[in-house]
Amino acid sequence: MSFSRMLQNLVSPKHPACKSLRNIVLLAFVVSLASAAVAQTPAATAPAASSAQTPPLNGIAHIAIRVKDIAASTAFYNKLGFQQAFANTAADGSITQSFLKINDKQFIELYPVTAHDPDAGFLHLCFEGADLNALHDFYVAEGLTPKPVRTAAAGNLLFTLAGPEQPAFPQNIEYTQYMPTSRHTKDIGQHLGPDRIADKMISVSLYMKAPAAARDFYLTKLGFTADPANRYYLHLPGNSGQAIDLIPAESAGTRSVILLTTPNIKKAAAQLDANGIVFIGNKNIFTVIDPDDNQIIVESESVAKQ
Repeated sequence: MSFSRMLQNLVSPKHPACKSLRNIVLLAFVVSLASAAVAQTPAATAPAASSAQTPPLNGIAHIAIRVKDIAASTAFYNKLGFQQAFANTAADGSITQSFLKINDKQFIELYPVTAHDPDAGFLHLCFEGADLNALHDFYVAEGLTPKPVRTAAAGNLLFTLAGPEQPAFPQNIEYTQYMPTSRHTKDIGQHLGPDRIADKMISVSLYMKAPAAARDFYLTKLGFTADPANRYYLHLPGNSGQAIDLIPAESAGTRSVILLTTPNIKKAAAQLDANGIVFIGNKNIFTVIDPDDNQIIVESESVAKQ
């Protein structure tokens, strides 16, 4: 779902949470994002790479976010029902990377700020490939220069590719293929909290300095396809039904915005109320803000399929 469509379903001013000044500010922020997405000047459409020729992507594997206080952020996401599947630690035992589980194939990765990397915000998006070596070779044939395929610390295949310019640095696109002995695979069926407010990641917003150029890159080089209703809402190659939403960088800077779906939005809202988490929305969609001002938007699964 793009921001323009999301706006049609968003907040009812009668919702109790709208009495909060923070939520009123949030509403204005979300509306500004939607307006910016719709108002982007259409660019000439470059010939798109054939999605039939592009090796398919299984979906979005994870979004990585740097946070100011990793313990506080982990506790916050725990209240949303997302459990930590595993974590990487430094020699002193401090957590350097936390893997929070949405489902067996999708995660939210949290990294702490450091003296070397002091700014909180979006880090990268990772896609799951069905055949990572074939995907890597396809990109090379398209004239791209992905890094070599390697085995990452968690035991999965991984490669990275430089993408379009984002607010702070060029996009670092990650690709992974889950392997039978990796930490992710060994955790299948575990850490799936029954009180998760959502169980699937549908799209992630990417803030670009030049959205039109970024759009052409994803279409012509990576084989994404544009949504008929919004030229900047781009579907992944394959049949995952997942997408990225390209937004002008000035709209939100380095914040992360992810769209999740739930089979029971009434239960999800009750879970937030029970844990004292402020949110705004209506019977079909609501938005939660994490401690670092990242947005988690949750939509009813039935509405998302429409």
